[in-house]
Amino acid sequence: MNNGITAALLAGFGTGLSLIVAIGAQNAFVLRQGARRHAVLWVVAICAVSDALLIALGVAGVGAFVTAWPAALTAVGIAGGGFLICYGVLAARRVLRPAPGAALSAEGAASGSARAAVLTCLAMTWLNPHVYLDTVLLVGSLAADRGDLRWAFGIGAGLASLTWFSTLGYGARLLSGVLAKPGAWRVLDGLVAATMVTMGGMLLARA
Repeated sequence: MNNGITAALLAGFGTGLSLIVAIGAQNAFVLRQGARRHAVLWVVAICAVSDALLIALGVAGVGAFVTAWPAALTAVGIAGGGFLICYGVLAARRVLRPAPGAALSAEGAASGSARAAVLTCLAMTWLNPHVYLDTVLLVGSLAADRGDLRWAFGIGAGLASLTWFSTLGYGARLLSGVLAKPGAWRVLDGLVAATMVTMGGMLLARA
């Protein structure tokens, strides 16, 4: 594996983690299901496979569009860079002013049949507009900036999704005590903010 492919994979992996780690309904659901050891395999698989499909659509669609119209790279870079910076600012705001109830716990987690857990997970994944912005638009635009290495970038982002959801789902029983503290999420959001603002600035500079 040459250095260019490795760098693209690592960049995609880092981007994927930065986008996925931020606290949200989907992560809370996976954490709670994992803490209760209920339908964990199904939940992790749905989240990871859904992200992989959406990332592939983003990489294929935006990449083909940019190839047909090179000038689109500038427009995509400006839009993606602005979005990244806004995303980073929101994460920084959560660090300074955490929302009430930001601490997570397994209490009140979804229970019942595996079918109910699967349907809930599908709804949280595919009915969330942010997932399309993060995967199809944002990851797709960042991947397009990599040119011929865009698929390596996309694979890295997909692996980040699989790694995160597997770790969150199967490690939740051990990590739930730590993640129940608002301070832990503030640290994660701080890392997300720094990464997003830096990447957004770089993307705008290239555009």
